[in-house]
Amino acid sequence: MLLVLLLVLPILTGCWDRLEIEERAVVLGISVDTAADEDVKEEDQVSHLRNKFPAPEKDLIRVAVQIALPGRIPLGPGEAGGGKGSAGQTVWVINVVGHTIDDAIMNLQQQISAKLFFGHLRVIVISEDVAKKGLQNVNDYFRRNSEVRRMAWMLVAKGNAEDIMKAAPKLERVPTLYLISTMDSAVQMGKFPNDFVGNFWSDLSKKGKEGFLPYVGIMKEQNVEIMGIAYFKGDKMIGTTEPIEIGAYMGVKGIKQAGYRGIISLDGSSDTITLYASSRQSKIEVDIKDGLPHFTVSILIDLNIEEKMNERFPINTSDMIRKIEQEDEKWSTKFHEGLIKQTQQKGADIFGFGEYVRAKQSKFWNEHVKTKEKWQEMYKDVSIDVKVDVRIRRVGMKAI
Repeated sequence: MLLVLLLVLPILTGCWDRLEIEERAVVLGISVDTAADEDVKEEDQVSHLRNKFPAPEKDLIRVAVQIALPGRIPLGPGEAGGGKGSAGQTVWVINVVGHTIDDAIMNLQQQISAKLFFGHLRVIVISEDVAKKGLQNVNDYFRRNSEVRRMAWMLVAKGNAEDIMKAAPKLERVPTLYLISTMDSAVQMGKFPNDFVGNFWSDLSKKGKEGFLPYVGIMKEQNVEIMGIAYFKGDKMIGTTEPIEIGAYMGVKGIKQAGYRGIISLDGSSDTITLYASSRQSKIEVDIKDGLPHFTVSILIDLNIEEKMNERFPINTSDMIRKIEQEDEKWSTKFHEGLIKQTQQKGADIFGFGEYVRAKQSKFWNEHVKTKEKWQEMYKDVSIDVKVDVRIRRVGMKAI
């Protein structure tokens, strides 16, 4: 009997540290912006005493959190809680200032009765200004927090990041769910590579690759546009791309899902043909030439013809189709080379060419590169050849 009691005793302690969901403040999204020096007067002395226990020597930041209101999150189309677009009825956005993320979160917790819970955090939005100064503190805090999922999205916002937290899009009652839907749909439609915050942190840790994040902006109808890629050198953002250049990145990486369109003209005329990429593949090879790595990127793109602006070019022969393919191959080669050269000028290898050197030319890496900083400098001088092979698979219903 004593043995049975000893075996049952651990089971009885299973709920000793329980925390009811009603007692938690569920954080769905967080934004981080810079704050003005005069905003320090908003900060209470929660983590430090002025002139006695000094604050961290960091620029002041403003952190806004989007908290789900208990009982207001709709569970189905017929649930109460307001119609679509009524974000203010389902979530509560509150902001505080602090010197670090942890400092700001402590200030926030002092104002909220329930314990902040990050297990459902889905979106972290960073302003462009904060990203340019560096994400070391942001990354450190969220990587150490065991509640934060690695499948959350981290976004860089053009302008004020808090505006995205307060957005009330008409397609979704919960703004965070709209942001998640935007990014997940972009991945499925081939508009953006799968780049969760866990992928970003992994890239930052690699010696031969830099990280990148979605670059987004809020539009006048409260919808969010993916405006390009925000790419980093170390933990600092150093540049952005145009939206269509996302397709160039995905082409070099050989990401199969393709969702971008390109426009070409034949014989230098103003008459254009619009082509839609349906899938792609790529292969990257590396060897050593003249003491530096040399890369060959071979890209295969399958295209469909979407529209043409003039009947002078009937697409009814194999010769005409091949002519269109050749014209697009010439344009696509310059297009992909342009993005690569842009990142080379900044020393930001977001493609991971350095990882190919580490894997395929490990002796060269161990003798001549060794560190991430050395590769950032060497990447500016390496030669990269791009070869694009285009195949038109469909011309549409009308082929004359």
